[in-house]
Amino acid sequence: MTQEHRFIYLASQSPRRRQLLEQLGVRHELLLPNAAGDEAEDAEAIEAVLPGEAPTTYVERVTGLKLDAAVARHARRGLSPAPILCSDTTVALGRTIYGKPEDAHDAVRMLRELAGHEHRVLTAVALQVGPRRLTALSVSRVRFAPMSRAQIEDYVATGEPLGKAGAYAIQGRAAAYVEHLSGSYSGIMGLPMYETARLLRAAGVLAV
Repeated sequence: MTQEHRFIYLASQSPRRRQLLEQLGVRHELLLPNAAGDEAEDAEAIEAVLPGEAPTTYVERVTGLKLDAAVARHARRGLSPAPILCSDTTVALGRTIYGKPEDAHDAVRMLRELAGHEHRVLTAVALQVGPRRLTALSVSRVRFAPMSRAQIEDYVATGEPLGKAGAYAIQGRAAAYVEHLSGSYSGIMGLPMYETARLLRAAGVLAV
C-alpha cells in the first residue's frame, strides 16, 4: 500500500465485500448510514428499477447513486480524506433484472425462473478519489441446473437467499446447482477482485 492512501472507506454492509478487500490486503473502514444524520437517504428508492431500464444501465446507475450518497455522508461527518469504494450486484435473465427478494415467496419465484437457464451477474464498482471517480464493470455468466420445487423450497428455507441479488449466494449452498460459470467468481460474490484492484492501483491504494 502506498503512502498516498493508507486506507479506504467501504460504503457497503456486505460481509463478503469486506472479506474480499481483506483478501487484497486493503485496510478499510465502513461508511454506512445511521439514524443520527442520514434520514434523507432512501435505499429502496435508489435501487428501484426504471421502466425499460437495461441491466447494465441499472447496475451502473445504482452504484453511482450509492457512491453519491456515501460521498455526501462522508462530507457531513467531516471524516478524514480517503478513497470511497462502492459496489452493486444484480442478476439478469435476458433484460429481466433480479434484485434482492422481498421475502421467501419472492425468492422461490426467482429461483424457479433462473433454474435450468443461464443468467448474467453484473457487478459495478465505483471509487471516489477526491474529485475523480473511477468505475469498472464485471459481467459473469452462471448456468443453473434444473431444480425441483422441493429443492428450491429447501434452499430458501435455509435463509441464505434473502438479501442476495437473484436469491442465491454462489459461495453458499447454491453452488450445488451451478452447472457452469464463466467470468469472475469474486464478482458474482459481490466485488470483482481484478477490476477492484485495478481501480485501487490507479488511486494509489495498491502498489502492486
